[in-house]
Amino acid sequence: MHLEQFEEVINNMKNSAVLIILVFLLISCAKNKEEKSAQLFKTQCASCHQLPNIQHLPKHLWANKVLPEMGARMGIKNSGFNPLNGFSFQEQGAILKSGIYSVKSKISDEDWQLLNEYIISNAPDSLIVEGAKIERTELNNFKLELIDIDSTEGSSIIFTEFDAEKGKLNVADSRGRIYEYDQKSKNLEKLLNGSGPISAYTEKDDVKFVTSIGSLSPSEIANGRIFSIKNKTVEPLPINFHRPVHTTVIDFNKDGVDEILVCEFGNLTGSLSLVVKSKNGSLEKKVLLNQPGTIRAVVQDMNQDGKEDIIVMSAQGNEGVFILYQTENLEFQTEQVIHFSPVYGSSWFEIVDYDNDGDQDIITVHGDNADKTQVLKPYHGLRIHLNDGSNNFKEEFFYPLHGATRSVSRDFDQDGDIDFGIISTFPDYKEHSEMSFVYLNNISQDKFEFEPQILKEDFSGRWFLIDSGDFDQDGDIDIALSCSTLNFTFLPAELAKVYKENPWDILLLENSLVE
Repeated sequence: MHLEQFEEVINNMKNSAVLIILVFLLISCAKNKEEKSAQLFKTQCASCHQLPNIQHLPKHLWANKVLPEMGARMGIKNSGFNPLNGFSFQEQGAILKSGIYSVKSKISDEDWQLLNEYIISNAPDSLIVEGAKIERTELNNFKLELIDIDSTEGSSIIFTEFDAEKGKLNVADSRGRIYEYDQKSKNLEKLLNGSGPISAYTEKDDVKFVTSIGSLSPSEIANGRIFSIKNKTVEPLPINFHRPVHTTVIDFNKDGVDEILVCEFGNLTGSLSLVVKSKNGSLEKKVLLNQPGTIRAVVQDMNQDGKEDIIVMSAQGNEGVFILYQTENLEFQTEQVIHFSPVYGSSWFEIVDYDNDGDQDIITVHGDNADKTQVLKPYHGLRIHLNDGSNNFKEEFFYPLHGATRSVSRDFDQDGDIDFGIISTFPDYKEHSEMSFVYLNNISQDKFEFEPQILKEDFSGRWFLIDSGDFDQDGDIDIALSCSTLNFTFLPAELAKVYKENPWDILLLENSLVE
């Protein structure tokens, strides 16, 4: 080999080595960038709630809705979202006071860009929506009765609950009116003209408690109120509440004085609160859980120590179910026993012994689709979480239902197992509007086999609430569906017109098991 040829070979080897090194460095940099992006996602997107699945939202919603909101909360000045736009000065002040939107940036611009690129590149173009492929039959063991509450078109019922002691159905609307319906006598009586939208109503001994949510629309202003009524004397509690949606009156510590448990759904902020009477007779509010979206609380002894505990669902941000174990002197120890992704739209839960093993299981419903990400979501529906006996819960069954919002869990056919009635306030209007109410007849409790049944006729009701009870006092359990045609999400124009023109407010499903 000539010297010139040898030098050429050496130079080629050097060039190849340089090329290999460059390629290696590029691959290494790309790998490091990917690893850093993934780590940013894990740390930044799971700091206050369960880490979401990127696949659960399409690219356009991540890019146009979720990431701008997230950026504003992290103090990114160019996130593309100004949380104060469109609000009154009072609302803007409340938003700023909440501290949710950081003034100082919590992440560098470079890292924010990496996080954005990582999420968008891994998100799907659209969600796979298979529709309702499960075979359904017609509901045939209930007689249907339409009830017109106020003789006006449309409906604004925002509270529906059966009073088991009186055997009557209580309903209330956004205008502050409270009605009592006696199914046995078909008598409808107006009980009260309240103040503002009524979100809860209960009677304890000789006192009535009326809860006004204040603002139906999301707001940081705490203008909800609770009123006590005794001997026709109305007394507002001297406390403002942040969009209260559920109240329970109970003597937790058995000292002869009732406390009031309040779910303050709120908006950016919210809480589970306990109103306690102090030694000097004044009422004080004690925050038990500093968490927005508290939507319902159930009081029950969950650890069998003789003290009343609290089970509560959080439906915003850190979605899930919490148990607050009462220790002593109205003190509670909190444990989150079920976690959900922040995009699930958790909306309801119930406590039942589904498997008849002596402990309490949890039924959850997911489908609130009135937020920033209004798209059909295949993970919406009803879930059964079984208790292992030590209040550790495992999801054992999922029934998919777009926009599911409420459920009733009872043995409607009295065959020894739990059946379900589920409503959807946000169904698949285009393909399966008939799936706005589904009855799951339990075929096999152990195998989680259910026969889905739907209404024979389409009543075109925008179901908002549901409850169950023996309305006609004949020994079996009936179901009531209530309507609300308030425009809180987009509706097809033709369907919106039908909703608005319908005069009735309640659809009563009278169980025909006992004639």
